[in-house]
Amino acid sequence: MNKTAELGTAPVHKLLFKYALPAIIAMTATSLYNIVDTIYIGHGCGALALGALTVAKPFMDICAAFGSLVGVGASSLLAIYLGEKDYEKANRVLGNVIVMNIILSAIVMAVGLIWLDPILMAFGASEDTLVYAHEYMEIILYGNILTHIYFGLNAMLRSAGHPRFSMTATIVAVVINVILDPIFIFGLDMGVRGAALATVLSQAVAVIWQFTKFLDKNELVRFHRGIWRLNKHITFRALAIGMSPFLYNIAHCFVVIIINNQLKAFGGDLAIASYGVINRLTFVFAMIVMGLNQGMQPIAGYNYGARHYDRMLRSFYLTCLYATSVMGIAFILGECFPEAMTRIFTHDVELINRTIRPMRIICSTMLIIGFQMVTGNLFTSIGKAGKAIFLSLTRQVIYLIPLALFLPAVFADPLDGVWWSIPVSDTLSAITAVIVLLVSRRKLHMNEK
Repeated sequence: MNKTAELGTAPVHKLLFKYALPAIIAMTATSLYNIVDTIYIGHGCGALALGALTVAKPFMDICAAFGSLVGVGASSLLAIYLGEKDYEKANRVLGNVIVMNIILSAIVMAVGLIWLDPILMAFGASEDTLVYAHEYMEIILYGNILTHIYFGLNAMLRSAGHPRFSMTATIVAVVINVILDPIFIFGLDMGVRGAALATVLSQAVAVIWQFTKFLDKNELVRFHRGIWRLNKHITFRALAIGMSPFLYNIAHCFVVIIINNQLKAFGGDLAIASYGVINRLTFVFAMIVMGLNQGMQPIAGYNYGARHYDRMLRSFYLTCLYATSVMGIAFILGECFPEAMTRIFTHDVELINRTIRPMRIICSTMLIIGFQMVTGNLFTSIGKAGKAIFLSLTRQVIYLIPLALFLPAVFADPLDGVWWSIPVSDTLSAITAVIVLLVSRRKLHMNEK
């Protein structure tokens, strides 16, 4: 109980450091794993396999989106209930997370396996990359239930006052994954199937680790009888709060699908591979910002539930400052060292040359992305589903999709139009986030004391 009570009493900057640092370490470890995984696949399976991984990623993100629908929404709700001192509902949230994740993940797995090839083709796979993408996603889908439970319980651990335990679960998964990758890809000659199998097995071990904490009878939030039956109020409220990250991820997937198809039309498979390399690089810094968001979430949610609005806003301002600093590093690397960054992933000279310019274009607005991400997370953390959903959709649906379709017709080189649609949408979405934040502060009278 002391672990949750400190959310309303300890200095905000110390709390943010305590909760965000483990999340950042975990997210950075995950990012580094994704880079290592891409390096293994790029060097072990070739440039076409990298393109296949780029095609498969939006499908993986759709699967993960259903996990975030449950996990992020429930963890925000858990933090709010803990702030309100309603411990019975907090425990029921934990049980409902497991049940909802099992149901949703089983549905996603079944649908994905039945229509796997048509989905991958719609996502931008060509005849050359389809075989790699199919092999990878088939294994991922079979392990989808483990993936959902893993991400859901990690979010619950942070809101229950165990950020370090959550971090350890992630690091356990990453370390096992990195160890198994070369064994399966090179040692057993399993190619991309080996990379996918390593991911699933590592998450299985992490889930076992998570269960040890929630089975501890000394924990305030834990597994016990009476929490497993789905509660209508908890289920729908958690899904409503989680709808923002869910729609963000779904929208992002469709954006990637559209961009992949536009890139294939104007630049071929190598343009898609370039996009994959840039995504892997920027993903590292986006994951760090997501770690900051995860650290802010229980602090903002708890203090909103306890009506300590000044502490809630302080956590938001500090997170914005740190997020902007992190994305500033991405800006410098992408603008000043694009060739060196690309060489990390491939030795293919043509792919390197074709990635340098688009990397500079996409990284040009990195400095403002952090603020937009943190602002959307603030409204998710305090249960303001409508505003969170709106901000999730602005960049992906309202701005980026139309721009990705329209700008190629404006530019002399249509491929440039695809690349420039990304930073233009980033700028417009950041401006929108500022407007929504200012209007919301006036309406809610959330003025700093």
